[in-house]
Amino acid sequence: MPTEPAVSTAASRQSQDTLRAILFMALAINLFPFMNVAAKFLSADYPTVQIVWARYAGHLVFVLLMFMPRRGLALLRASRPGVHIGRSLLMFVSTVCFFSALRWIEVPTASAINFTSPLIVTALAAPLLGEVVGIRRWGAVMVGFVGALVIIRPGGGETHWAMFLILGTALSYAGYQIATRKFATADPPETSITYISFVGAALASLALPFEWVTPHSIRDALLFALLGVIGGLGHYFVIRAFQLGEASMLSPFNYGQLIMATVLSLFVFGTFPDTWTLIGASVIVASGLYITYRESRRDVALTRDQTASDT
Repeated sequence: MPTEPAVSTAASRQSQDTLRAILFMALAINLFPFMNVAAKFLSADYPTVQIVWARYAGHLVFVLLMFMPRRGLALLRASRPGVHIGRSLLMFVSTVCFFSALRWIEVPTASAINFTSPLIVTALAAPLLGEVVGIRRWGAVMVGFVGALVIIRPGGGETHWAMFLILGTALSYAGYQIATRKFATADPPETSITYISFVGAALASLALPFEWVTPHSIRDALLFALLGVIGGLGHYFVIRAFQLGEASMLSPFNYGQLIMATVLSLFVFGTFPDTWTLIGASVIVASGLYITYRESRRDVALTRDQTASDT
């Protein structure tokens, strides 16, 4: 039996890890809106392919500089490379849809619609993962999609077809998360993030020569570079956060991106979400938080049952 000082030390270490996890997650959610706002700003003068390429190429350079010196070629060694490539393709499609839509859709609106992704994951968890989804979580999914409809308002005068691209983003990202759950491997997260950046940079590079526009200014060149740096840092911070803390505790922090996206959009573009967008976003966030709560309750119950069966 562990002594009292040992238990106290373990509890203190866990508390420190939790605080560090929250710090890493806070850094990530405050970085990603900067990337999205920079992408929207650049979309006025540059093709989407070039913006996507800068995001992934910069990301690739970042992860290679950070991980290659320590891991070497082992960084690319995966037990199931096909799974990594498939997941990376889903992430790439998600990014292309999102950055394409930003030409016409404000960043807070796009971010709010994109937060239907956790709802899609919950809806697909039953048929694809065999998970049991209770009536309460199904109800939260339905309410969340109503929130998305409030923002999109199909048939309304404010509806723009690009909003449906954001639904494509949410669906692709949900597929990425489903694949991650279904085909979890023993590969380290550094390998996963490297595959994502490598596949994205390779695909974007194929079309880049046909779409390239030389940056008009040093400011624009710096913004292109910033896309990759933020993408790399942001995903690294997310990985570190989930290494140190529990997913049920950290996931709700994702919705904080809406706050930063709104502030940045107001500062850079002078735009603010309309009333319907605010209402719909609130409904989506509330539904997502409730699903996170129910899943955390389920995980606690499963852990308790497993503990009981082992005794």
